[in-house]
Amino acid sequence: MNNVRLFLLGLWLGAAVFFSAVVAPTAFRVLRGFNLPNAGEIAGTIVSHTLSVVNISGFVLSLILMVIAFALKRNYSRGRLTAQLVLLAIMAVTSAAGEWIIAARMRALRAAMIVPIDQVPLSDPKRVAFAALHGYSVAALGIAIIAALLVCFVVRNRSRTLHEWERTGGGNYRTR
Repeated sequence: MNNVRLFLLGLWLGAAVFFSAVVAPTAFRVLRGFNLPNAGEIAGTIVSHTLSVVNISGFVLSLILMVIAFALKRNYSRGRLTAQLVLLAIMAVTSAAGEWIIAARMRALRAAMIVPIDQVPLSDPKRVAFAALHGYSVAALGIAIIAALLVCFVVRNRSRTLHEWERTGGGNYRTR
């Protein structure tokens, strides 16, 4: 079951990192290269839709993994179980906040701007608020990625510890 959990976390981590490092910056760079008057608006729409998939899948995955961790609680020490649940809760909260609070406010601000965001002055209060929310969105996804990565270490480390325990005959447990 741990391999399945690690596989699912790895899939989500790969998608989240790929989105952050490749999809988002590439969408803006490529579309702005065409010198379109609303390239930022188009790229923002692509990125917003893609980020929704990453955020919602991160939220759902973290909830599923919390249920599985709780169901397998007898296989974990209290500390490892608590670490998993706390990290998965952080992943769930930051993914949910990224989608249903931060991104929702960003979409509302973009709609309130009336003209494409590229045509709104950088000093406009709505554009300033949008930029601040963008920073929060990046931070939320970054925290979710770090939490998911730490869950991988906790789950993987637990597997090694149990394997070592079984290999040494249980009562002869040695740490590395």
